[in-house]
Amino acid sequence: MALFSSLTPVFIAIICVLIGVIMKKTNGEKVKRDTKSKDPSRPWVDEDLKDGTDHPLEEEEGDEEWQGLEENVAHVPFTGERYSEAEMIKRSQAFYELLNKRRSVRFLSDEPVPREVIDNVIRTAGTSPSGAHTEPWTFVVVQDPHLKHKIREIVEEEEEINYKKRMGDRWVNDLKRLRTNWIKEYLDTAPYLILIFKQVYGRLPNGKKKTHYYNEISVSIACGILLAALQNAGLYTVTSTPLNCGPQLRVLLQRPANEKLLLLLPVGYPKKDATVPALTRKPLEDIMVLM
Repeated sequence: MALFSSLTPVFIAIICVLIGVIMKKTNGEKVKRDTKSKDPSRPWVDEDLKDGTDHPLEEEEGDEEWQGLEENVAHVPFTGERYSEAEMIKRSQAFYELLNKRRSVRFLSDEPVPREVIDNVIRTAGTSPSGAHTEPWTFVVVQDPHLKHKIREIVEEEEEINYKKRMGDRWVNDLKRLRTNWIKEYLDTAPYLILIFKQVYGRLPNGKKKTHYYNEISVSIACGILLAALQNAGLYTVTSTPLNCGPQLRVLLQRPANEKLLLLLPVGYPKKDATVPALTRKPLEDIMVLM
């Protein structure tokens, strides 16, 4: 009895340890199940808008392999335009005034636009700088009425879900003052839709993947140049990033898996009765810091 009494505390301690281990294991499995059951990303996040650099190339394709560019690119003399200070000020002011008239226009006419103008503004966008000169952009120009309507159906279906479920009350309320919703009539009426895809990687002649460095930043710069080119040509648009539409639109337009939708631009002339919100832009002192 004395031996049993002396061993009792030991048995109790062992039992307590075993109970603790079992409970910890049970809780761990519950947390793991809960983690698996939860969506790892916020519901409004569009996978297509994630930068391709988040997904590195496979090890055998991304080491030190030659990327297909010329090893020794010839360099040629460069002579840029040089203006007097007065001319520089004049030109910079004129360009600012031109771009300051740019507005997001949601009421677009179906009046035809010369195709050559569209070709030229996309050529202009193609002058954009890009990481290692990989030029990771594809501009898909849609003018077929049936295809434009299919695009509208896809966008409006997803945008209604975005407004009602994904975006949240604060986001929706912020958009109310702009009088915008999931109805996108301009996708039918605009003579052209330009869908800009970023190529998250390319292909080498041997079929292996080719790294496209800073692909999203590169394509975003090209989009900015495209907006300036459209304004310069007297055409108007509204920048559209329809959440969660990328995969469907990519399939509809028969684009390869390495391309992801970044921006959708309806392009045309404003309707005669078009309106825009009476917005103001931040003054220079609020957007520039001089050091």
